[in-house]
Amino acid sequence: MAKKDDLIVVCGGGGFIGGHLVADFRRQGYTNIRSVDIKPFDEWEQCFEDVDNLQADLRLRDSCYQAADGANEIYMLAADMGGMGFIETHKAACMLSVLISTHMLLAAKDCGCQRYFYSSSACVYNADKQKDTDVVPLKEEDAYPAMAEDGYGWEKLFTERMCRHFREDFGLTTRMARFHNVYGPFGTWEGGREKAPAAICRKVIHAKHTGEHEMEIWGDGTRTRSFMFIDDCLKGIQMFTQSDVEEPLNLGSDELVTVNGLVDIVEDIAGIKLKRNYDLTKPQGVNGRNSDNTLIQKYFGWEPSIRLRDGMAKTYAWIHDQYMAKYGS
Repeated sequence: MAKKDDLIVVCGGGGFIGGHLVADFRRQGYTNIRSVDIKPFDEWEQCFEDVDNLQADLRLRDSCYQAADGANEIYMLAADMGGMGFIETHKAACMLSVLISTHMLLAAKDCGCQRYFYSSSACVYNADKQKDTDVVPLKEEDAYPAMAEDGYGWEKLFTERMCRHFREDFGLTTRMARFHNVYGPFGTWEGGREKAPAAICRKVIHAKHTGEHEMEIWGDGTRTRSFMFIDDCLKGIQMFTQSDVEEPLNLGSDELVTVNGLVDIVEDIAGIKLKRNYDLTKPQGVNGRNSDNTLIQKYFGWEPSIRLRDGMAKTYAWIHDQYMAKYGS
C-alpha cells in the first residue's frame, strides 16, 4: 500500500465519485493528493484546499503527463459521461474518452506509477443478456462475446483491454472495477447528466415543493437495476486496487429494484404519493441489469451491502438541501 506521504492522483477528482475518493483519502490521513479535473474549480463537486488541485484537460497528452508526474498510485475516474439521457445521445463524446484512457496509461507507465486503478462500467456487458426485467445477475464472463452498450460501453471495454495489455507488456500494475450505478450525495442532480436516483429525488422534491403532485418517469417503470451507495464504492475501489486480482470485477449491489420500486422508496422518504406520467419516448437502457457478486465474495469475503432505502435517504436529504438553496425562495 502507498505510504501516507506518497503521491496519490485522482483523475476526475472534481466529479462525484472522484470527489468522494479524495475526501476518503484525506480522512485516512494521506497528505499528498493530486486531484485533476477539466471543470473550473467552482464547478467541482468537492474541492479541498490542502489538496494539489489541477484543472486540466486529460484528453491532451501533455496534461496527462503533468497529472501523473511523481504519482505512486493513479485512480482513473475521468470520463465524459452522465446518465442514460446523456450516454444514449452523446455516443461520440463518450467514445472520445479513449483519449483520456490512452494518454493516462502511457503517462502512468512512463512516470513510474506503481498501481493504476481504472473505473469501468456494467455497460460493458453483452446486451443479449439484459433483455429481460427478471434478469439473471451478470457474471464477469458475460462481457464476452462482446456486445457492449453502444458508445460508452464499447469505450470502457476497449480500455479494459488496454489496461490488461499494459500490465502484460509493460509491467504496469492495473486493477479494474465494473461499477453498477453508483449514487449518493455530492453528485449531479439536474442539467441532463444526472442518473436515475438523483433525477427521481429531484422530481419528487420539486413536486412536493410546488404542490404539483405528479412526476414524469422515463419508460414504463418496469425496468430493473441495482444501485450502489458511494460508501460501498469507495471501499471496493481501494480493496481492488491493493489486491492481487488482475481481472475486471463487478462492483455493485445485488439488491434488484424496478424503476417504479425506486420511485416508491423516494416517495416514502418524502412522505408523499404522486401521479406518475410515463414517457416511453425517453432513453431507457437495457430491460434488466444486476450484479453477480460471486467473485468479489470469493476473493474478499465482502460485497456492497448498504441497503438502497438507507442510501437513498441520505441522497434525498442532500439533494433536498441543494434544491431548496437554489429554488426554495
